[in-house]
Amino acid sequence: MQVTKRSLQRQILLWTVLPLLALWLAGAVVIYWVSFHFVNERNDAQLSRLATTISRQLEQNIQAGHPPTAAALAQSTASILAAVSNEPIRFVIEHQPLKIKIGKPFHSLPKTSASQLVFSLQQINGQPHRILSAYFPPRAGNPDDGLYLELITDLSAQTASLQRYLLHMALPLIVMLILVSVLIGVGIKNSLKPLRTLKQLVETRKAQDLSPLSLDNAPEELNALSKALNQLLSSTEESITRQRRFIADAAHQLRTPLAGLKSQTELAMRENSPEGLRDRLNMVHTSATRSIHLVNQLLTLARSEPGSINGIPKIKMDLARLIRDLTGELVPRALAARIDLGCDCLVQEAWIEGNSALLRELFINLVENAIKYIPRDASVTVRLTENETQYIVDVEDSGPGIPDADKQRVFERFFRREQTGNGCGLGMAIVKEIVERHHGSVELLDAKPHGLIVHVVLPKNPASI
Repeated sequence: MQVTKRSLQRQILLWTVLPLLALWLAGAVVIYWVSFHFVNERNDAQLSRLATTISRQLEQNIQAGHPPTAAALAQSTASILAAVSNEPIRFVIEHQPLKIKIGKPFHSLPKTSASQLVFSLQQINGQPHRILSAYFPPRAGNPDDGLYLELITDLSAQTASLQRYLLHMALPLIVMLILVSVLIGVGIKNSLKPLRTLKQLVETRKAQDLSPLSLDNAPEELNALSKALNQLLSSTEESITRQRRFIADAAHQLRTPLAGLKSQTELAMRENSPEGLRDRLNMVHTSATRSIHLVNQLLTLARSEPGSINGIPKIKMDLARLIRDLTGELVPRALAARIDLGCDCLVQEAWIEGNSALLRELFINLVENAIKYIPRDASVTVRLTENETQYIVDVEDSGPGIPDADKQRVFERFFRREQTGNGCGLGMAIVKEIVERHHGSVELLDAKPHGLIVHVVLPKNPASI
């Protein structure tokens, strides 16, 4: 099934022109009915005046002693109507005392002592007509002896005139609507020009080019889109840079142990004595162990980098329990190295949202580094405290400490103060990455009277990691 592509320019044009068209049509209908209403009011006022004139003339003739005949009354009424209106007006007259009955009435009104004027619309031979039904009682005497009069005027000419007026008014408005639509279309097309420019910039850009997009004189909304795209390009470039750096670091660091492993295996293949072969295999085992440790450290570093955490869930966890459990697990290793390892948790429960695997790797690295690099019969203490907004973890040892010049460098990747041992220089870099991913901070402080404190601060309510 093919999906029809919608044009933004066409949609904006439709949503602009269609309301104008609707308003124009509504305005035309309102103008027509308002004009029709005022014309009817004028006609009704004219019919009322004519009916009153005819009634007064008849009453004056009767009072003067000259009551008219039916023919005379019809002639005088026709003369009055013709003198005031260009349109023919039909009439119906009934006067009981004079026994005059001209025409057949359409309506009947009750005979009362007050004058009555009633207007109505009637379809006669398919044409609209306006009818005035009027009753004028005598000044004295029986109310039934009054004058009943109907004036009927044809509205066809009036309706046709209004329709012609509406048509003459509509034609210029239609032309104006077309011109306005064209102008709006041109304005929308020019307004969307920066969007087309942005589209061309994206289409013509090479995949390797992740530099920011630049739009001159772009509207605010498009600047927001351009800014969002630039942020996406920047984060993509950072992610690619991290991947390239990781690959380069991994290749560089794995080259030496793998080359050594290959050399040891080649030498082992040439050995003839069992003792020499055993020594070579021990060296192979040592190189393999170091390579495995390096690979594990590299994988942990890759997981702890920004952008790689999305697939690892975060949970609400007890930091105090994690520290107590880890310290207990590492006690045998500390005893084997003749190190006094202790845990001093001043907080019974320390709930935090974080990634348990990474936080576990963080504190394992800190404790193992302390055990590995301090002399025998020294001590390591893991301490947990808190304030209003943060949990503070200090890993303190009684070793020789680190010079101030190296306290920042130890967080660099593959930096090793001593070339002895099986370390690969990634432990503290991993610590720094994990702490930053949890929106915390880490620094190295001097212990009293001697030693080193790794000071880790983690917020109690971190943002999304």
